[in-house]
Amino acid sequence: MCSHEQKMSCGVQLMSAALLVLLLSLSGCSSMDVLVSSKINALNGTTVKIPCTFTSCYKIDATKFSMNWTYQKTINDTEEMFIKYDKKKGMVPLRSDFFGDRVKFAGLLEKNDLSITLSDVQLEDEGFYTCYVINPPDRIHGRGVIELIVVTELPPPRDSTIAVAIGASVGGALALLILSMVVVKCLRRHQKPELISEEKMEEEGKLDAEGVAEEGTKQP
Repeated sequence: MCSHEQKMSCGVQLMSAALLVLLLSLSGCSSMDVLVSSKINALNGTTVKIPCTFTSCYKIDATKFSMNWTYQKTINDTEEMFIKYDKKKGMVPLRSDFFGDRVKFAGLLEKNDLSITLSDVQLEDEGFYTCYVINPPDRIHGRGVIELIVVTELPPPRDSTIAVAIGASVGGALALLILSMVVVKCLRRHQKPELISEEKMEEEGKLDAEGVAEEGTKQP
């Protein structure tokens, strides 16, 4: 919901602000947000993309839109602007003894993407990269800070072999258990009529023996 930062001193202004907020909320509008990663790791000597996108209540008006990128070694150092938006030329890299021509615009204004790329990354490139955005009539000035960390080697990817092996073992054990239960159940089903037939045979044998005994007693 679009916020109204100015303090209201009378009831009319409060009602106007409330109405504006209501209308914007009904239209699905949200306040400006600059979306960045707080930290990015880059491998020394490679090209890294430093992403920056933003959301705003309003579409970009080229005659009013303004943005720039700055760099500072530490958060307390003076910021050096190295790329900015020009109303006629679009995104323009500025002359920089530090970056030279290694910085390029890699975003798309139509999609509110202000990302850049930094090629041939050096250890000295570590620091804080800030993306500033002004998109009138939105009153909020967007700002996103990214800390770039340059490493000489990337950490190895997590080995999923053990996890896969454990998962396979557990899955195999469960499958074997289920199979065993099915086999046992089937055997019990087959054994049940056999047991019944054996019981019948024993009873029939007893009856035959009793019949023979009775006949023997009847004979003189």
